[in-house]
Amino acid sequence: MKLLHPGRNIAGTCIVFLILLMVPSFAWGQKNKSSGGGGSHASAPAKSSSGGSHANTSGGKTTTAGGSHTTTAGGSHTTTAGGSHTTTAGGSKTTTAGGSHTTTAGGSHTTTAGGAKTTTAGGAKTTTAGGAKTTTAGGAKTTAGGSKTGTTGGAKTTAGGSKTGSTGGTKSASTGGTKGGGKTVTTAHGNTRSTNSSGKTTSVSTKSGTKANFGSNGKVSSIHTKNGTTINHGANGSRTVSSRRADGSRVVSTGRGRGYTEHNFSRGGRNFTSRTYYRGGHAYARAYGRGYWHGGYYNHYYPGRFWGGGYYGWAYGGWGPGIGWGWGWGGAPWFGYYGYFFNPYPVYAAPAFWLTDYLISQNLQAAYAAQAAANATVAANASAGGDPGGAPADSGGGAQSAVVLTPEVKQAIADEVKAEIAAERDAAAAQASAPAAAAPAADSSQSASATPAEVPPDALNPNLRTFIVADTLNPQLADGTECSLSQGDVLTRIDDTPDANQNVKVLVSGSQKGDCSSGTQFSVAVNDLQEMHNHFREQIDDGLGELAKNQGKNGMPAAPAGSTVSKVNPDGVAQVDPNAAADLAKQQQEADAAEKEVQVAANDGVSN
Repeated sequence: MKLLHPGRNIAGTCIVFLILLMVPSFAWGQKNKSSGGGGSHASAPAKSSSGGSHANTSGGKTTTAGGSHTTTAGGSHTTTAGGSHTTTAGGSKTTTAGGSHTTTAGGSHTTTAGGAKTTTAGGAKTTTAGGAKTTTAGGAKTTAGGSKTGTTGGAKTTAGGSKTGSTGGTKSASTGGTKGGGKTVTTAHGNTRSTNSSGKTTSVSTKSGTKANFGSNGKVSSIHTKNGTTINHGANGSRTVSSRRADGSRVVSTGRGRGYTEHNFSRGGRNFTSRTYYRGGHAYARAYGRGYWHGGYYNHYYPGRFWGGGYYGWAYGGWGPGIGWGWGWGGAPWFGYYGYFFNPYPVYAAPAFWLTDYLISQNLQAAYAAQAAANATVAANASAGGDPGGAPADSGGGAQSAVVLTPEVKQAIADEVKAEIAAERDAAAAQASAPAAAAPAADSSQSASATPAEVPPDALNPNLRTFIVADTLNPQLADGTECSLSQGDVLTRIDDTPDANQNVKVLVSGSQKGDCSSGTQFSVAVNDLQEMHNHFREQIDDGLGELAKNQGKNGMPAAPAGSTVSKVNPDGVAQVDPNAAADLAKQQQEADAAEKEVQVAANDGVSN
């Protein structure tokens, strides 16, 4: 019994010793297991990196290959390949490939490929590929193809260069390439509203197909109806409405009781356009030839009469000593209103300069009359409790000190005046010797010729670059909004070759208050420039008539004897349209209806 007792003591002592040895080992294993990247299993202890790589681990498990350099902390689990450099913290899980560089924090999960760089924070999930950068938050789902997209609140967005968002349960759709990264929202009533990246409304489309574009001032600048009517708003409150009917005729109104109708007709086997102008209750007609260029037709102005021998030379040349001239504009409201814009010559060295001021004054008087009519309409609608039909006109530019039409701009206009006087002199001579020679190509739709000869319009003549706006236009700017061009603004054509859409670049040389800023560049249709040129020639002819009345009076030198007797130009004769006034009135009513439709659509879904 005594021999057995010591043995038991020795055995017990050994058992206790073994237990004491096993407890630290077991604890160390559990600790290593719990910090090894979420239950990962290692079959062998870590060994030094191969291929010249260097690894530093602190409580973690790391495998590197191919010369990579990896540091892990906090027990994270990291695998890198191909020479990548990865740092992870806070127990995150990261996999990188192909030499990418990734940093993650806050328990996020990130995967990058192809050399992309990705940063995630706060539990967000980010994927970058092919150079695109995408961020999603709050459970949103985003797909991007080279674009930058942000979505919130669980919205689903697809972008191809555009940015789209939906709010308040509205269903939104955007087409890749929306201008300026804007968005388009469709309301429950079927109307749509588009905004640019700055949140400005750029356009509104009604459920019937009418589309309105907005200016940078946030107001409607142009409207295009489904039946082909275009409504342009000027910054001064004016409105121009243009419609082309099924028979090819046009109706263009520039205000209540103002505008023209246009019809094509044939005479002597040639094709013409007749335009009946209606102003102040009176109508008169002008004639235009039909020219063909690059698949389309344009109007080419024909003077209504030609002057006698020597008159064009007198109007083109100088007067010797300059003369002063009293226009009688001092008390005219339009003259005071445009004091910031227009300053007449103090002395006229030649008729061309007199004609320049006459031409500018006629445009500004017409613009002022259109603005006054628009203001009257706004006031009448407001007093009746109806829709105002547009923004009130600006209070005027009298506060501006600098004259916008600089001497350089006026000289450019005077040069164009002289060029047109010379062109009309040559046309008069050509008409006298061979009347048919002055006609442009015929319209193939009205003649037997299937392929009419192409004749470039005067608007593309390299020697003619200055244009005075005849009717309100609203060219589009880079941000998707529009600016306004009013009658009397001055443009300089800076391109000689039209693009595929028959547009050319122009520069604003002089503009009225609120219109497109001087120096702005944009594209204008060649046909619009041709219309400006035609109007320019019409006003020069009117000015030549006024000059003939005033020559030899009030200090103005006399023209050569007998030269002020004019004769009718057969090509410039047209018949007055008896329905012009009624057609213009009807068009105004249709335009009013379109304006109200756009107003309703613009406010659809907008809370006060």
